[in-house]
Amino acid sequence: MYLYQHEFLPKDELRISSDDRGYYFGDGIYEVFRVYNGMLFEPAGHYERLERSARDVRISLPYSIDRLDGLLRQLIELNKLSEGIVYMQITRGAAERTHAFPKQAEPILTAYCSELARPLQALEHGIAAVTADDIRWLRCDLKTLNLLPNVMAKQAALDQGAQDVIFHRSGTVTECSSSNIMIVKDGELRTHPANHLILHGITRAVVLRLAAELHIPAKEEAFTLDDLNNADEVFLSSTTMEITPIVSIDRKPVGSGAPGPVTRKLQSAFEHLIGSGNDGGPQA
Repeated sequence: MYLYQHEFLPKDELRISSDDRGYYFGDGIYEVFRVYNGMLFEPAGHYERLERSARDVRISLPYSIDRLDGLLRQLIELNKLSEGIVYMQITRGAAERTHAFPKQAEPILTAYCSELARPLQALEHGIAAVTADDIRWLRCDLKTLNLLPNVMAKQAALDQGAQDVIFHRSGTVTECSSSNIMIVKDGELRTHPANHLILHGITRAVVLRLAAELHIPAKEEAFTLDDLNNADEVFLSSTTMEITPIVSIDRKPVGSGAPGPVTRKLQSAFEHLIGSGNDGGPQA
């Protein structure tokens, strides 16, 4: 079942207007929620980011956060989803194609569930990445539908035999195609500040929280390609990839070429967190 506005419909009954601004302009926002044991993971962080994205792109949310939360939980229940994701997007709505915001347009909400197994092989063995210039727009903190640069960079990495790309702006590392990136040097964790150049990742925030609990020093501080290449450990964090080690960058090994001890500690803490049934509700 899919969610369209407040209705639950089979996929083949879903009808999206060809005049929807999400189709014309990518004029919309989205969130991807992880589901573990039938429950939304870290929902409060996702809803806070959704509200921020909506406010900054000036799209009115069609329902309150409590109402949205209830609808998504119903969607999970109707689809009997135990482990996977919920994808939700809200566009500015259908209107005649013109760049200016339409004076009368109803925001359109759609959402669906998808089973998704945890990336166990990547979590255990790590992945390879390549570096690339970050030529995206300067509001990467907003979770909008404008993802073509990310798509193209991801495919370029796959074409080179790697699994992801690490973006940098004039030598300053920002993030990956759909995840945040962290490095470890001499036991200290570093990640780019949560400003307009990166997405304010929910799993990123969880990692920083876990690091504090584990007494792992952490800095939200920009770092360079040189820092990246000299790091002892590198890993990415995201809703779908959790805490995934990066063991090779531009065909050169990271550290020993295997996941490092700090990454393993954080992975273990994350395993405990998701196993404990993390579901704080919309206002947690």
